[in-house]
Amino acid sequence: MSKVVVLGGCGAVGSVAVRTLAALPEFDEVVIGDINVERANEMAAEIGTGTVRVAPFDAGDRATIRQAIEGADIVLNCVGPFYNTVKPILETVLEAGIDYIDVCDDVDVTLEILGWGERATAAGVTAVIGMGNSPGATNLLAKFAATTLLGETDSIDIFHAHGGEPFEGPGVIGHRFHCMSIPIPMFLEGELKHVNYFEPDGIALRQTFSFPVIDEEVLLYPYPHPEQVTLPDYLDVRQVTNKGAVLPAPYYDLTRDVCAAGLASREPVRIGESEIAPYDFAVAYILRERERILRETEFGGQRGCCSVVAKGRKHDGTPREYRFHMASRSQALGEGTGIPAALGTLMLQQGKVKGPGVFPPEGCMDPGDFITAIPQVMALDDKKEGGEAFGGVIVESVDEHGNVKKLDFF
Repeated sequence: MSKVVVLGGCGAVGSVAVRTLAALPEFDEVVIGDINVERANEMAAEIGTGTVRVAPFDAGDRATIRQAIEGADIVLNCVGPFYNTVKPILETVLEAGIDYIDVCDDVDVTLEILGWGERATAAGVTAVIGMGNSPGATNLLAKFAATTLLGETDSIDIFHAHGGEPFEGPGVIGHRFHCMSIPIPMFLEGELKHVNYFEPDGIALRQTFSFPVIDEEVLLYPYPHPEQVTLPDYLDVRQVTNKGAVLPAPYYDLTRDVCAAGLASREPVRIGESEIAPYDFAVAYILRERERILRETEFGGQRGCCSVVAKGRKHDGTPREYRFHMASRSQALGEGTGIPAALGTLMLQQGKVKGPGVFPPEGCMDPGDFITAIPQVMALDDKKEGGEAFGGVIVESVDEHGNVKKLDFF
């Protein structure tokens, strides 16, 4: 039995992780660490298991971080945007000597903290960086395809789209601005290259992809997630890309256009006697317009899909493509990220994660252990409706003639 603290436990991702962990017998105490103590207490009462506690927590206050994680066996960090929050939180966790896992999807800070391996080893801490949906489940499914299903792997392409969540916070908008503003790594032709979102090299990588369950072709954009940097360190592959979008398209288009206009700047602009940062206005404006766009497009409930497409040759040399789709008509960002984070936390508690040190998921986890654990907590819509799936993940095999076959592994 053990105690886990979920930082950001009231958020879209953290709240799902809390509820998932609270339902698992392996944890006798689940702590919601959040600045919104009132909502945290409401959540604890709603869950009603008697094992959920609340700890006031502010990601900008190291003292409250220390207090919130005191006595924990594992800390799960769900507080974004990670380029701002992950370093002070992880530093505090390392000082306390507690095992750590997060859902960090900002590639720049991921690369920095992956360099903290010696610090973590000295502290006896195992830290898993980026154990959500993308990155996280994508890393492990890619590793499974490349090391188990294929004899040789040419490419791993990751695609994701989601939308309609009950709410979004300012940190989500900040993350999207960040993704559009920094050089985007792509592993192409056996080399790590960087493209720019608004420049011709980034525009050339945009493409449409047809997701199951979402049932539409979605225009996707290059995303600076960590998989295309970390996977080539563990797999023999020529290409790793990551592309995504947010639904509905007019909402994502608004975010893109606002960023392109320079309104993601944090440098204040004087208006009369006041100063306002364009960033603050832009975030508030986008969140307001989101409600209008969802209403006018009649988008409906939340839905999303994250797909991993692995291409190469089977062990007998036959060309083959495998597609893994984590898709749902009733779940999106929160469930898609929070459930894998909870599964990773469970694997860490069970001693199924290599350590100590700092690792991406594919560097410290057996994808078979992850895949086996999925059915315990995740039952996606296609499974419920009688479609073929494995462990909540839709799997397709495409042969050399383009014939698509759904697979049921277990």
